[in-house]
Amino acid sequence: MAPGAPALLLLLLLLPPRTAGCPAACRCYSATVECGALRLRVVPLGIPPGTQVGTVWSCGRTGCPQGEDPRSGVSASPFPGLQTLFLQDNNIARLEPGALAPLAALRRLYLHNNSLRALEAGAFRAQPRLLELALTSNRLRALRSGAFAGLAQLRVLYLAGNQLARLLDFTFLHLPRLQELHLQENSIELLEDQALAGLSSLALLDLSRNQLGTISREALQPLASLQVLRLTENPWRCDCALHWLGAWIKEGGQRLLTSRDRKIMCAEPPRLALQSLLDVSHSSLICIPPSVHVQPLELTANLGEDLRVACQASGYPQPLVTWRKVPQPREGRPQAQAQLEGGAPGLGGHTASDTGSGMLFLSNITLAHAGKYECEASNAGGAARVPFRLLVNASRQQLQQPAQPPPPAARPAGREPRPEAGSMAFRALGLATQTAIAAAIALLALTALLLVAMICRRRRRRKKARGPPGEGALFVNDYSDGPCTFAQLEELRDERGHEMFVINRSKPLFAEGPAEAPADCGPAEGAGPGLRVPPPVAYEIHC
Repeated sequence: MAPGAPALLLLLLLLPPRTAGCPAACRCYSATVECGALRLRVVPLGIPPGTQVGTVWSCGRTGCPQGEDPRSGVSASPFPGLQTLFLQDNNIARLEPGALAPLAALRRLYLHNNSLRALEAGAFRAQPRLLELALTSNRLRALRSGAFAGLAQLRVLYLAGNQLARLLDFTFLHLPRLQELHLQENSIELLEDQALAGLSSLALLDLSRNQLGTISREALQPLASLQVLRLTENPWRCDCALHWLGAWIKEGGQRLLTSRDRKIMCAEPPRLALQSLLDVSHSSLICIPPSVHVQPLELTANLGEDLRVACQASGYPQPLVTWRKVPQPREGRPQAQAQLEGGAPGLGGHTASDTGSGMLFLSNITLAHAGKYECEASNAGGAARVPFRLLVNASRQQLQQPAQPPPPAARPAGREPRPEAGSMAFRALGLATQTAIAAAIALLALTALLLVAMICRRRRRRKKARGPPGEGALFVNDYSDGPCTFAQLEELRDERGHEMFVINRSKPLFAEGPAEAPADCGPAEGAGPGLRVPPPVAYEIHC
């Protein structure tokens, strides 16, 4: 043997050999792999599912040689498979499909303090023996109904410290043997009536420190084995919907609550704030049925437009508003209407319902959107509905027009096609065309008004404008021949064509003040700037 070989061999024996099946930086023990706090973004590859995942270190019955590490010998005793996997305190954001598939013998999986945002349906289907699953302090916002499919043996599920807002119906349907469900420290504001369906073996339910305002009796009915219930630190709305909870706790439900858990404090209405639900009388737990208002009740829209219809609902608690399209029977309808309803493939990608906001939004309106809608508002006090009808602006020819119309047939020259009686040719035009026609009509009307105003203005100017010198003066003669006729008046024109009026100076019309002219006299239009008669004196003018 070469010099130094015994020392090198001893050094190799002293170093703990790294099992080929243990991922880098992870620590592998008997049936356990620990990969916590390694800044992992995905489940590490290379986790062996079966024998010799970890190494059992043993020196045999006689013990280890003096000074030798007891883990320096490798036992060939295998164990049945990986049972515990620690992946906590990492940055895992998603469970890749198939990442856990080889770990069929897994009993405990710890994924708390990671960045998981969602769980795919069937993410744990390959772990039928799993007993405990920790998903605490992740970023889960919602749970799909099939997220826990395949976990028929699961006993404990930790979901605390996430961002869950709603628990939908049948979320935990695949967990018949679950005994503990930890949902505290989320943002749960809605627990649907069948959300806990299937949890007949559940003994502990923790819903504390959420945003629950109410909970229904139906939601807790599936929990036949419940022994501990925690509901504290929620903003409870003490109205008629919580009648049952107070009565249930007083009748026998208090056995499920500790002295601390019985302090279910009201947050609404303000008159009951900070009071215990158990101290509030049933007569104070009231609800106001909803009332609904939609304006207008009927609306006509053009093809391709976007539409928003508001549904205003009031009541206490705040009603839940839902829009839905009412199906119409096809019997006794015109062919075009039947085609409209029967050929409607939906609402162009919109479900025709907008729950909670009270606003119906329809984009790119087609013929399929036409019909009757209904806005419903409901709360614990009751429900109210208001119908709404949408008409789509299209002509009968457009409704009956085939997808690819044949070319128009030749018609005799000089004959124009007649529009059908009652046709909607103008309404069938596009919005831009209708706007242009209306603008042209308004422009023509405005032009006509301007022309009339200009003509009137010119006439006024002509009346007010002064003519040449002597043009506006009243030429009078000093004759007193008496009245004259219009025929004589023509003869009394001067050389310039001015009319000659005959004035009778000996007969004043008035002396001191104005008086009405005699019936046989015309208006004194000649009393202008050219008249040299003193202003306070007037004379009778014969014409």
